[in-house]
Amino acid sequence: MTTIDPKQYGRVAVLMGGWSAEREVSLNSGKAVISALQAAQVDAVPVDIQRESVLKQLSAGEFDRCFIVVHGTGGEDGSLQAVLELLGLPYTGSGVLGSALGMDKWRCKLVWQALGLPTVPGEILNQESDFDAVLRRYGLPLFVKPSQEGSSVGISKVKHIEELPAAYALAANCHGSVMAEAAMVGGDYTVAVLGDRALPAIRIIPASEFYDYSAKYTRNDTQYLCPCGLPEEIVSEMQSLALRAFASIGAQSWGRVDFLLDADGKPCVAEINTVPGMTTHSLVPMAAKAVGMNMKELVLHILEHTLSMEEPV
Repeated sequence: MTTIDPKQYGRVAVLMGGWSAEREVSLNSGKAVISALQAAQVDAVPVDIQRESVLKQLSAGEFDRCFIVVHGTGGEDGSLQAVLELLGLPYTGSGVLGSALGMDKWRCKLVWQALGLPTVPGEILNQESDFDAVLRRYGLPLFVKPSQEGSSVGISKVKHIEELPAAYALAANCHGSVMAEAAMVGGDYTVAVLGDRALPAIRIIPASEFYDYSAKYTRNDTQYLCPCGLPEEIVSEMQSLALRAFASIGAQSWGRVDFLLDADGKPCVAEINTVPGMTTHSLVPMAAKAVGMNMKELVLHILEHTLSMEEPV
């Protein structure tokens, strides 16, 4: 655990809420972070950011640094990070570039493919797409999702060809372009990243069709396995891939990289989260606990990164 005097952090704004589809999740994450920071004697203040007044909120608060737990559009996509840089306020997590790329699943995929990292096969859809050809390329089931949403917002699992137009329409109403991805049958896994360290992999076993919003936040029948049950060499490969995928887009400090395994048990990078959830259902606190780090220690570890920032990066 860090030995830094909590007073060195000064007045910390815990930024939460916002205006994305993940607002409620963010508020719950913020409550957990506030509780842990205050238990560590840090002067932490909750700030539910509002689109029309965020500059005023941050300028008037006389804050020394910020802990960001605003998920999704406006908080995780580089916008908030840019505002904090203009204000000269150090903040947790990735900078503008890493945040913007991390939020864009399609451009992340392009970067990872260019570097030779194994990724989930997929492509961009539009209104002129030949859906029959898409199904021939990837088969069924097929996942359709928006490229710039988190928490599984707007995702559909397409099991029959007639479901594809509705799935496209649902994703098209969200942020970003629409992606189609092959369904991977080897299981869902995630690896949390803290600095230059990859934490133990977690296997996610939803009771529902897939790891959707309710499985993540409201249901109590989702199973999380840590240790994940894979052979050590596969876990090590996944951790190495997580660090490479994280660094390749300019992500910093902390985050989470999600994986899907193919039919041969090969891990494929699915997406990255630069402001992961910190709720009671969240995976980063779960992975930290597996290495003996409680919530208070985790948030202090994340916050400590801001002390080394002469300017926000």
